[in-house]
Amino acid sequence: MRREPTARQARLATELRRLREATGLSAREAAALLSVSPAQITHIESGLAGVSEKRLRLLAANYSCTDEELIEALSAMATDRTRGWWEEYRELLPTPFLDLAELEHHATSLREVQFLYIPGLLQTEEYARAVYDYRVPELPTAALELRVQHRMQRKVILAGPTPTPYKAVIHEAALRIMVNDRSASRVQLVRLAEVSEADHLTVRVIPFDLEGFAGATSAMTYAEGALPKLDTVVRDGPHGAAFIDSEAQLAAFRTLFHRVEAVSLPPDRSRDFIHRLAKEL
Repeated sequence: MRREPTARQARLATELRRLREATGLSAREAAALLSVSPAQITHIESGLAGVSEKRLRLLAANYSCTDEELIEALSAMATDRTRGWWEEYRELLPTPFLDLAELEHHATSLREVQFLYIPGLLQTEEYARAVYDYRVPELPTAALELRVQHRMQRKVILAGPTPTPYKAVIHEAALRIMVNDRSASRVQLVRLAEVSEADHLTVRVIPFDLEGFAGATSAMTYAEGALPKLDTVVRDGPHGAAFIDSEAQLAAFRTLFHRVEAVSLPPDRSRDFIHRLAKEL
């Protein structure tokens, strides 16, 4: 029994529950088909217990699932034993920090929309420190530095020989708000313009003077999974990050991202825009 499943383990559990519910089977009926107790099915569907590939495939067969791509993707999730760098922070940082890093590690691509802050993956160390330093109640120095260090380590997915494709749409407000002093803000903008030149990374800007734009509530991180139905949206809330994975909501957020992206400046004009703002500081 797990004390606390990761977001990825919980997602696998959710998908298995959805498959069962789609057939109309109760947990007791599913347990009978596997010759296990109903409690075992409950534990699997809550992520508190793992499931072997053999048992997962048997469950899929009992649930009349014929989607081979989905079964393969779920099998990969069930047998994954990755202990990523984020495990160093377990019991040192809140669990959502680890879940986000794990989600980004497994994502096939990432899309992000931000209106008030530079996206975390593109922040400089000074910028990230200023953001965390503004927190109420104030963080102890050690806790603050752990958060900054964790945010910097998350950038590993954008480096190396096979970086994760990443698209960011950033509103001009986020570029102009100086969370630190003028010098640090200039460094942040210059760094943002520099990284936007990478082939796997796209940065687009939504200017203030864009007419008819009412999408300021569309902030999100959209992580693509092995299949569209395994995508995940992360949204920041007053009590922490929320992980969203229902198909209807995923479809809505995909549409939102495309609408926001469509009205933003092209990458080259966005880069020029960022350079111009940096020179103004």
